[in-house]
Amino acid sequence: MEDFLIQNQIEKDKKKIIETRRKLHRMAEVSGKEFKTSKLLKEEVQKLGLAIVEVSTTGFYAVLDSGLPGKTLALRTDIDALPICENSFNLTREKYSVSDEKEASHACGHDGHMTILLESMKILVENKDKINGRLIFIFEEGEETGSGIFPMVEVLEKENIDAFYGNHLANFLKTGEIAIDKGPIMAGFIRTRFTIKGIGGHSSRPDLAVSPIFAQAAIIQSLASSWVNRLDPTKTVTLGLSTIHGGSAHNVIADKVTIDGTLRYFDRKEVEKAIDQIDIVGRNIARAHGCEFINETGIEQYDPVINDPDLSALMEDNIKEYFGDNIKRDVRWFASESFEAYGKLAPSLFALVGTLNDKKGSGAEHHTPEFDLDEDSLDYGIYAMVKFATSFLANK
Repeated sequence: MEDFLIQNQIEKDKKKIIETRRKLHRMAEVSGKEFKTSKLLKEEVQKLGLAIVEVSTTGFYAVLDSGLPGKTLALRTDIDALPICENSFNLTREKYSVSDEKEASHACGHDGHMTILLESMKILVENKDKINGRLIFIFEEGEETGSGIFPMVEVLEKENIDAFYGNHLANFLKTGEIAIDKGPIMAGFIRTRFTIKGIGGHSSRPDLAVSPIFAQAAIIQSLASSWVNRLDPTKTVTLGLSTIHGGSAHNVIADKVTIDGTLRYFDRKEVEKAIDQIDIVGRNIARAHGCEFINETGIEQYDPVINDPDLSALMEDNIKEYFGDNIKRDVRWFASESFEAYGKLAPSLFALVGTLNDKKGSGAEHHTPEFDLDEDSLDYGIYAMVKFATSFLANK
């Protein structure tokens, strides 16, 4: 499909694109509870005359069949928000759109991802006569918690998909930039959770209890030094401990403390060493404090997102005139994505689309109350998705 047709359509629909993004942003809903969001998305799909295949609680997909023989390509968006109370200001100004849901916000960009897929779908449907084969539009629920990916993958196995494409708006790339590197582009994820069990008691006589609080403090400190001294610094594994739960009253010594977090990695052998270190450090220090260490690390995990080299090359060949020097190389993001599971069904490509604009204040970290999009970045995401889709289906 010619560049000018895609660009003209985006320009023509610009007002609607922004309205859609802001509407989706205001109705932010957390993983598995995206009821209003899913309803709105289905209404937009139905306006285009596409049939909907229900998959899980709120996840679904739609199919566009050109009627001509060819390959099948799946285009994917996530639809959930995060349980984060949003700040009405980004880094420099008041936001154009703020969540109506006090305890939920699109602090990762999924409102932008949905908008990109909806507009791409509209352009592709309106230009159905210019494509061969089939397109599947995936609306995946619960990406942040992993609740939607496995039901979706199971159902999609029957669709004989030849390739998957997805994108993620990225706060560390400027608006107009894109990363489509072959090989690993987003890190693997392993949830770490461990519990230290002691003996509860009255805070007036700590000597009659076995407090797990001191043991957990020692474990956390020792893990920091273990990361420095036991793991290969050239094969980075990050340990992000994010929650500590233990105790219920100031005058009661808790009988257990649970710590939650994540490991992120690109090298599988090195992350296995890291998991062993958590177990070695935790068990020995807990024992020294008279406590029990229960390690549940690995209860949830994703592999790294790995871009197929042929798809990466195809994408670059077809967008280089549009993006030019703004195709960024050697980009690896230590965030993780359920998208990796699609790559087990067929070759896949995941693009990182820049949304950083210092003047507009859109550079806050993902998963923070100040996170915001530069709405101009949506144009680039839409162009990239449509261009890849039409190029892939035309490449017999």
